[in-house]
Amino acid sequence: MTTTTVAPPSGATPVDLVRGFLTGGVIGVSLTAFIVGCALGKAPLIVGALALLAVYGLLFFLAGAPRRAREAALAPRTALALIEEMEAKQGEETDVPVRFELTVAPEDAPAFRIRFSEAVHASELPDYRPGRVLVVQYPPDRPWRVRIVKRPTPAWEQRAAGAAIDSAPGPAVAGDRAEGCAWGFVTLLGLLLGAAAVVLFFRAELFGGSADAQPAPPERSVSVTSSGTSTSVVITSVSGTVSFGPGRSMLDRGALREAVESLSRGGDGGGDGDRGGDGKQALTVVVREQLLTVVFSPAGVDAPAFDPRSLPFDRVPALVEEARTTLGVDSPQTWQLSAERLTGALTIRVSVAGSGGSASLEADGQGVVVRRSPAR
Repeated sequence: MTTTTVAPPSGATPVDLVRGFLTGGVIGVSLTAFIVGCALGKAPLIVGALALLAVYGLLFFLAGAPRRAREAALAPRTALALIEEMEAKQGEETDVPVRFELTVAPEDAPAFRIRFSEAVHASELPDYRPGRVLVVQYPPDRPWRVRIVKRPTPAWEQRAAGAAIDSAPGPAVAGDRAEGCAWGFVTLLGLLLGAAAVVLFFRAELFGGSADAQPAPPERSVSVTSSGTSTSVVITSVSGTVSFGPGRSMLDRGALREAVESLSRGGDGGGDGDRGGDGKQALTVVVREQLLTVVFSPAGVDAPAFDPRSLPFDRVPALVEEARTTLGVDSPQTWQLSAERLTGALTIRVSVAGSGGSASLEADGQGVVVRRSPAR
């Protein structure tokens, strides 16, 4: 049996970087404009932010239509493949992320070795033991996008049952495309620049106000140091942040609840209810390893908000750990939790990113997972 080495999927191209920058910019502009519109009570700004997202999404879909048409015009190639290795991620899901390493043996081309991830129902895991011959499909021009055919035709199923395939020499090509750090950097840069542009444009109304308007309460910053660690609390009329110093994490027992309560107390435990917003509703809560950010709902604005103290604090460490270990992201490096109720019910989204790409899961207000988006 002859073998060949398949060229691995390329990283982010210049076109991908431009798209990433534009996507980040649109998200930054839309999200910031929505928050600013709520803060200033400007309905046109809120509607414009949502319309911008919708229009960009439509343009993004239309721009990719020719590529999808070309891909659809190419009939997928069917071949037999030998399972060299398989590794199932631990979890309690019905669909388990499994890392496969296969030797694919096309009829009219040399065999090649490929490594990729695919979700498999927990009850079917015994059927995918190493040494078994499977039926797979892949685009002729992108052989690294191999997918297992769960229900092959009787003819292919019969061929797989009686086939003997020799292992192709390694190393295996990774079938999951890695965008790399450049794509993430330009996307983040676009998001920050878009957000900054909106804030600068409305800076007079946000921070200046009219002559007859009541001045906004000044920003309050409190720094507390204990047991060698420091905590910084910054509160304004529209947002609050809590940042931990080295050696402390928001995932520590009781740390996130304490951080949220510190914003409710005004940052100093003195019961300054008019500053921290004791009982004040939040539009968005974002949690990272050592940083908590809460965007408060402006007074007098009818927006879908929630009490940040109602978050399922005890479930947060478990949700982050589940996202790190069960979504197929290799070597997860960063995580982020966001909570909002724009759709009506409180939604908690945990995303992780690492060398194997990014993935996310969603949970309800009780911390029960309702949706997963594994790494591809």
